[in-house]
Amino acid sequence: MKIAIIGTGNLGEAIAHGLLKSNAVTTLYLTKRNPAEIQSFESHKGVTVTADNSLAVQQSDIVIFAVQPGQLEGILHEIKELLTDKHVLISTVTGFSIARIEAVLGSDHYILRSMPNTAISVGKSMTCIASNEKGKKRIELTMAIFNRMGTSIAIPEEQMQAATVICASGIAFWMRLIRATTQAAIQLGFDAHQAQYMAMHTCSGASDLLIHNGKHPEEEIDKVTTPKGCTIEGLNEMEHQGLSSSLIKGMVASFEKINHIA
Repeated sequence: MKIAIIGTGNLGEAIAHGLLKSNAVTTLYLTKRNPAEIQSFESHKGVTVTADNSLAVQQSDIVIFAVQPGQLEGILHEIKELLTDKHVLISTVTGFSIARIEAVLGSDHYILRSMPNTAISVGKSMTCIASNEKGKKRIELTMAIFNRMGTSIAIPEEQMQAATVICASGIAFWMRLIRATTQAAIQLGFDAHQAQYMAMHTCSGASDLLIHNGKHPEEEIDKVTTPKGCTIEGLNEMEHQGLSSSLIKGMVASFEKINHIA
């Protein structure tokens, strides 16, 4: 596949790393205003780094937009005359609807929105995908690309803002939980390296249990809570202090904020 990433910032770099690690591309064009910042990517075969968005689009069949919301409309105007009927356009831009993209380019293009998270760089992204009417013909292709870098799911576009909070912002929420667990482990006597190692692998194991057995979290909780035991004592204290409530309130606050992003 011939892919271009327009805007190789944090997310764009993560996608690029994921594409390269999964051998998903034959050629990869990466654009950035200051291409020197990502010049190291050119050590990979088939990768071109450039500040020229037009060149990247002309040399690619699949174009992934990973720019800031305020930049996308101008870039779409810049490249719209270069698009062919073969181009698949995938936007990762928060809060920028398919309707706004169509307002610039028209509806006769394969237009999709995807919301991966930064775990895409290690092949573990949870990516949500939506499309316009024509783009439905390329959802399977888009999912195949992102499934090589984790897991994907097709959703209606109206759920994309909520999915962004759950999956993209969710990385930060889980990182904070891992950090808190690490801090507790240090207080209980482990050094910082041991504490983080234990916290992150326990988190990974908990997730993998649910992924592989399909059970509800409470079923797994029941397996490690015994009457008058230390686990239920800890869980109850966390709930008394508002663990679940604060997580839910934080995600709802994030959702309310994202709906005001232009």
